[in-house]
Amino acid sequence: MTTDPKAAKDFYTKLFGWTTEEMNNMPGMTYTVVKAAGKPVGGIMSMPPGAEERPPNWGAFVTVNDVDSVAANAQQLGGKLLLEPKDIPNVGRFCVIQDRQGAVISAITYANP
Repeated sequence: MTTDPKAAKDFYTKLFGWTTEEMNNMPGMTYTVVKAAGKPVGGIMSMPPGAEERPPNWGAFVTVNDVDSVAANAQQLGGKLLLEPKDIPNVGRFCVIQDRQGAVISAITYANP
């Protein structure tokens, strides 16, 4: 997530030799998939509403079989959901979890693993 997606794309494509592909399947935003050797390895997007106070950052995702179950379990273990499970069209379903110490990580279940 960044305040300047164009600058981020320029920097990281030059730094790592990544290629990019624009995805416009998320209402109100453009998500840029970054690829290494033709395979998706990450993404670049503008800061979403509610995250404007945070500095630009890279987020880590853990692939899970059932994101809804992981989200419920995170709460039972004392974690907090910063973003409830949400669908990404043609990609999958994800959530953002904060542990009891404040660290943040995302979980995702891909539609087509």
